[in-house]
Amino acid sequence: MGVSFDKIDGVIWYDGRLVPWADANVHILTHGLHYASCVFEGERAYGGRVFKSTEHSERLKNSASILDFEIPWSVAEIDAAKQLVIDKNNLPDAYLRPIAWRGSEMMGVLAPTNTIHLAVAAWNWPSYFDPAEKLKGIRIGMAEYRRPDPATIPAMAKASGLYMICTISKHKAERQGYADAMMLDWQGRVAECTGANIFFIKDGKIHTPIADCFLAGITRATAIDLARRRGIEVIERRIMPEELDGFTECFITGTAAEVTPVSEIANWKFTPGNISEQLMADYTADVQPKGKATAA
Repeated sequence: MGVSFDKIDGVIWYDGRLVPWADANVHILTHGLHYASCVFEGERAYGGRVFKSTEHSERLKNSASILDFEIPWSVAEIDAAKQLVIDKNNLPDAYLRPIAWRGSEMMGVLAPTNTIHLAVAAWNWPSYFDPAEKLKGIRIGMAEYRRPDPATIPAMAKASGLYMICTISKHKAERQGYADAMMLDWQGRVAECTGANIFFIKDGKIHTPIADCFLAGITRATAIDLARRRGIEVIERRIMPEELDGFTECFITGTAAEVTPVSEIANWKFTPGNISEQLMADYTADVQPKGKATAA
């Protein structure tokens, strides 16, 4: 195990100012801790620039709005805060975690006037999966819990509380020897992994679930765009688990996972092939801040 996350050296942007890492704390009676009135983003910086920073900041603001609070900083100010954290911590290649939450003025379900806080932290974080493992494809299990009906939760917000079942499912998957778990939606259709969107390939076409009960990730959108630039058809549709036998390739996408091929989901097998490898390479080129490569 590496250094505990509360003991990393550096500074964190906290409510408009940079504070020493160890001082970036909240009170134990913070509403966001007790009632999950908290939203966040996961982002990466490559070569000193945050990839799709503004899209992430816009989604953070929108997530807060869905949870009935307003972040008192603009998208441009959040973008600037992220860049400042990268620069001050000298982290050209890093993972960033902007997070916003209700404070501690009132403790109870009702807390409309609690202060809204915002913080941005960044740290070194290598590829989510080992490169050698990534090239051969990771193994994924099946999650016990399903993505809930969007009529019951704010599914389009990147809200902390929605990740409870993801943590449970990923812990169980890793205990079983898998790298992640695939979740079904409330109707038993393929949805996503615990922190990544999922894609399947058949006859040179890419198929991916419709993102109406889980986040349509920013990396997901990037991968779809890269595929279409290559002339590869991308079909967003309902996918049932029994269809997985008919797909030849599979990959997942996310800020942490980037583009990662999959070799196995429970009893279903896949062989990482040309399309997965091409999108891995195209994504790596696309995230670079200088001389972005365009698929030809």
